[in-house]
Parts: sequence; C-alpha cells; structure tokens
Amino acid sequence: MRVGLIVDSACDLPHEFTRQNGIVILPVTARIDDQTYIDDHDPVKTAEFYERGLLQKGHHAETEAFSAEQIQDLFLKDIVTRYDVAFCETVTRSRSLIFDNATEAMNSVMAHYQEAREKAGLDGRFSMRVIDSKQIFAGQGLLAAHTLRLIDENLSKNALRNRVEDFTDRIYTCVIPRDLHYIRERARRRGDKSVSWFGAFLGKALNITPVIFGQGAEGRPVAKTRRFDVAVEKVMQYAASRVRDGLLSPYVCLSCGLSWEEINALPGLDELKAACDENGVQLLLSQMGITSSIYIGPGSLCLSLGAEAHDFTDYQ
Repeated sequence: MRVGLIVDSACDLPHEFTRQNGIVILPVTARIDDQTYIDDHDPVKTAEFYERGLLQKGHHAETEAFSAEQIQDLFLKDIVTRYDVAFCETVTRSRSLIFDNATEAMNSVMAHYQEAREKAGLDGRFSMRVIDSKQIFAGQGLLAAHTLRLIDENLSKNALRNRVEDFTDRIYTCVIPRDLHYIRERARRRGDKSVSWFGAFLGKALNITPVIFGQGAEGRPVAKTRRFDVAVEKVMQYAASRVRDGLLSPYVCLSCGLSWEEINALPGLDELKAACDENGVQLLLSQMGITSSIYIGPGSLCLSLGAEAHDFTDYQ
C-alpha cells in the first residue's frame, strides 16, 4: 500500500526533510503589493523574499487558499496516480479555507479518480482523507513528521487516521510575534478580533515581546518581555527542559522568520540542540515559509513539540 502525505504551504519544515520524505506541497497564493506569487516552499524563492525585504513593513501582503478546482487538479495529477492512500493535512480550519476547499476537492476526486488511475496503468481502489491539523506553522510541520513515522509502522488506513487525529491534540506550540501591530492589522483585514488594539499598542509603546503558548492554534500570553532575545531564550529553555522530560514524538519543530545568520545566533539554540542530541530527538529547524511569515509577520518564531499535558510555566 503506497501512502502519500500532502501538506499546505503554511506547514513549516526543512526543505531537505520534505524532499527526502516525498511530502507533497499544496501551494498557497501570496499577494504582495501588486504582485502574485505561488508559495510552493521553494527554498531559493523563500530566501529571496527575505533578502529583498518583501515581507517587511510597507508591503501589503495577503495569502489566499487554492480553490477547490485547483486542488482537485493537483490531487488528480500528482496524488491519484502515485498513491493508493493519501492524507492531506491542512493548517487549522479556523484560520484558513484550505481545509474546506481540500475537502470539496477530495469528494470530487473520489467520484472520478478511476479514469486517471487507468490512464496511469494503475489497478485497485484509491482512498483519501483530509485532516484538520488544528495547528499552524511549526505545529503542522511536527504533525507531518510524526505522520511519516506512523506510515512506517504499516498501520491500516483507519488506524493511521485515528493515530494522526489523536496526536493533533497533543501538540504544544510557542509563538513569539515580532510585531503585534502587524498581527493586529492582518487580523483586522480578515475580520479576526483575537488581537486587541490595546494589546498591540502596548507592544509597541513599551517594546513588549510576548510569548504565546498553547495547544494547537489556540494560545495565550505566558510571558511578556522587553526584548525579543529574552523571549527567545525563555522558549529555548522551555523546549530543552521538555525534551529532557520526554516527548511523545522524537521531533521538535522550530521555524523562524529570520535570515540563517540570525537563526544560528539565536540565544539558547545551542542548549536546545544539545538537549535534542542527548535524548535522540531530531530538531527540524527551518526558515519560516512565505505563507507563515505573511500570517504572523517577519522576524517571528514558532516552536512545537508533542508531549503529555503540561504548562509553559512548569519549565520557568
């Protein structure tokens, strides 16, 4: 049974990890000023965006999910003809239309896939499942990495789906937004009132950098610092301590909307790397993708891991 895994462009993973494991990227359309780009996780394109400062202030940037018709075309061309079973894990449906559009596309594909498989010389049935990851960015990347491990266990498709969906509720994520005003403006344009004007004002007036922590995409402020590097060090120390206490999956996923020079100089990163090495955990470190960076703002950081119930303050 050939099992394929699809993620959308909001999923942050190292490009080489994605390539080596054959993960299929469902692109997202990015509109920056008057230009339209397709975010397909091309590392060269992503690096160019950072180098040119296209995600900085002064540029109007938005993302748009592929339509159901566009997704259907991708499924029929690249998925139906390569796999017997496919799982499409999307960014949390509370933040994007990708889940709904992918589900509509899947339903259409399931009614018409036979012709595409016959043309490709394939026999047998095809099945597919679209899963709401309930995650954003690094959290979605962590779920994808864990799913690959489950695929290697040769589970039945139903058991695999159940294990994946169960793990979505065991992912903890830390987000450090670099600019609360950026998030508030994007939320306002989307009609999302989760970031208040007052909170954004305080963030700028007092130079406050919060640490947002929680399960999945729903988080709360657990620390407020005066400097970005202090917030980063708190998150790194939390993650290193949690790694030493044990994880439910041997991965920590960390994505940063920074240049690689800035990423490698992050305070506490060496401690986290050492903790991962000592405990058989793979640190999946990546430059934040275009879609993620547009959503949360350049210069931000997102870290995710899978663990038993705990709180950020348990490790401070």
